[in-house]
Order: sequence, then C-alpha cells, then structure tokens
Amino acid sequence: MTTFQQAARSGLRDAQLRRNLDHATRTIRDKRSRAVAELPDWEALRSAAAAAKDEVLGRLDDYLLELEQRVQERGGAVHWARDAAEANRIVADLVLATGADEVVKVKSLTTEEIGLNEALAEHGIAAVETDLAALIIQLGDDTSSHILVPAIHKNRAQIRELFLRTLGVTELSDEPAALTEAARRYLRERFLRARVGVSGANFGVAATGTVCVVESEGNGRMCTTLPETLITVMGIEKVVPTLADLEVFLQLLPRSSTAERMNPYTSLWTGVHEGDGPREFHLVLLDNGRTNVLADEIGRQTLRCIRCSACLNVCPVYARTGGHAYGSVYPGPIGAILTPQLVGIDKAGSLPYASSLCGACADVCPVNIDIPRVLVHLRAHETAQRGPSAERLSMQALARMFASRERFERLQRVARRGRGLPGLSRLPGPLREWGRVRDLPQIPDESFRDWWRRERSR
Repeated sequence: MTTFQQAARSGLRDAQLRRNLDHATRTIRDKRSRAVAELPDWEALRSAAAAAKDEVLGRLDDYLLELEQRVQERGGAVHWARDAAEANRIVADLVLATGADEVVKVKSLTTEEIGLNEALAEHGIAAVETDLAALIIQLGDDTSSHILVPAIHKNRAQIRELFLRTLGVTELSDEPAALTEAARRYLRERFLRARVGVSGANFGVAATGTVCVVESEGNGRMCTTLPETLITVMGIEKVVPTLADLEVFLQLLPRSSTAERMNPYTSLWTGVHEGDGPREFHLVLLDNGRTNVLADEIGRQTLRCIRCSACLNVCPVYARTGGHAYGSVYPGPIGAILTPQLVGIDKAGSLPYASSLCGACADVCPVNIDIPRVLVHLRAHETAQRGPSAERLSMQALARMFASRERFERLQRVARRGRGLPGLSRLPGPLREWGRVRDLPQIPDESFRDWWRRERSR
C-alpha cells in the first residue's frame, strides 16, 4: 500500500474536494448532535452496546454456532469463509449454480473489503450496485471515500456529468430529485429481472437466526425480497446475542450515522418462507483477519464497530485528506485502526499515524471504542517492527548517559568544550530533520554541580 502520507498529498491539493468534505461532514455532524441530544440515556445506550459487543467477542465461537444452527433450522444455508478468496469462491459458485450472470447488490463494506465485484466479473457475472452513492462510485470507476456516503467527494454537478455520460440520458439537471429519478429508472429494470441478490449485514441475531440490514433508500429491500436467491456476506463480528440487544443498536446506529431517529428501511429476515421472499438464503460468515484482531487484548475493541461513520465526520485529518488517502474501504479513524489489524501492520503501517490523537472520534463512537488508545498501541507495534532507527539508537545512547552521574558530567564537559566549534548549532546526520524546528539549548559556562562543588570548597 502507498503510505498515508504519500496518498494524502493529492487530497490536500484538491480545493474542491476539501470544500465538498467540509460541507458534507459539517452538515452530518451538526444534525447528529441534535439527534443525540434528544436521548437522555444516550451514554447508557453506548455502555450497553459496548457490553453486548464485548460479551459476543468473549464467546464468539458459541454465538456463531448458535447463529448457524438457527439459520439452518429456518431453511437457510451457512458457509464459512476463512479469507476473501474463499468467500468470493463460495459466492461465485452459488451464483453460477442458479445460471444467473447478473446480481443486484445492497451497499456492503464487507463485500468491498473482499473485492467481490471484481471476483464475480472474472466468472462473467455482473454485480450491479443499487445504492445511489455506491452506483455513482461504480459508474465512475471510482473508489469509496466514506463509510456511509461513498461518493461524499462528489458534488451535484460532478454527479450530473457522470450520469449524462453513463446512463443514456440526454437532459438532466443537478437537482437531487432529478438525479435520483435518473438512477431509479436505470435500476428498476435490473431489480425486476434479477434472479440473485447479494447483501452484507449490519447485524445477525444468534438467538433467532435473524439477519438485519439498515438503509435509507429502499434499494436494499428490493434486493432482499425480489430475487429467488439471496446471498449475505457477514463479518463474524456482526453477531449480537438477542433481539433485545438489536434494539439497543437500532437506536444508536441511525442517530450516529444519518442523524435520524430510526432508519427509513430496516429489513429483517429469518431463513426462508414459502411464498414470501427468496426461495434460497445463503449466509457466508467471513473471518478475513478478524480472529487475528480478536487475539489482541487492546485491539479487539475495534470489532465493536457498527460502521456508523461518526468518527469520520469529526476527524480533522479525514476532513482535509478525504477517504482515498487511506487506501482502504475503511477510511477515517476507524479505518486507521481496523485496516492495519485486518491486513497486517507490515502492509498498512502508516495508517495509525493518520491522526492527531485529538480524541474526538472516541467521544462520538456509539460503542465506546477508545480509538486513540488503539492508535497508540498500533504505533508501538509498527515502531517495534521497524527495527533499530537513528532516533531510537540516539535515545538509547542518551538514556545510558543520563543513567550515570559520572557519564552525564563527562558529556557536559565535552559539550562545553565543543560549543564553539562551527556546525554544532544543529544536530548532525540523521537527527538533522528532527532538530530542524528545534533549537539546541544553550550550554552554560559551568554546570550546577561544578558550581556547588566550587562554592563548598571555599
């Protein structure tokens, strides 16, 4: 992966991108604050959600087996995928078995994470994104830059130009209603002819085998009810114990994400039912690095995330660089801790540094993830993996000097003798950059200890 620092440069140079991000994140942030203020027990809900997630993470194997059993009892099939390649193979095989060469998709970060669309294309299967923002990204051959609003880096004029090029329309204004209508006409035919639907999952309820998807446009409802076959790819951390626990999350998620009291469309399905919805339901449970995250005592709290994107909307770094700089489907503060844990700190070691550690992300997180703590934890891992550096060796040498009074006084004497030599106003060699904005302290003519000894000897 390109380092965050390298990738961020293009975003920082794009004034239009920064204006788009500033307007969108400020609007969402302000609306969220008002929606959260309506609930006097908001902090209690956050604590309850964090406790429910921690309970699941402590007994994840038990809850996943319970979920599998309940789904199977209700006529569904469960598949286990260790990594992206296995998940993609499972989904492709299921689609090919139906004879379909096209699927309609609910917006899903999990399927983006594993590159499902590209994997299906290799088998001659077209995946049609049906969420408006996800469709914009797909039509523009672009990549997502926000968890909730993938096309947040685009304004209305840019979207209009894209639709004129790709949707076969000749006249179109940049009014939201007109843009939405153009997308609706394009998608309607695909909904009606679809034989297979693919979705992610916001939650899976272990006690009942129920799967939940929340969305704002209704396209997800079309994907999960019209096709004969429904395939859901769910990260193993998305399971919750009971429907009562789901109730807590359904209060937190809409307020934190879209600043609404409830999601306009909350779809729940349990297995299959004759004459109602898909005839086949397949649930693919995806690991893809999640058990590695679970093994980290500090980092595992990252798996509480419910993908609300509240942390992105308050992050000063994200607001200036945009989501593309993170090089991952998970941008912003949550991406800075989730991606390195999923793919390995050796592949994404720059992301934990994509933060000022201001703590705003932790303040708004609806499941109380201490993102700054995990960032510092991952920075320590990245630094340890780097091996000896000039800075570390220098600090070790100084620590050795400071640990002994005799060695420290010897260092002071050497420094006094050499202070008049040219070229010593700045640090030498690899330490030059560190000292570029730091002035070396003035070395006194006499140390306190030397003065004390002299005065006492009189």
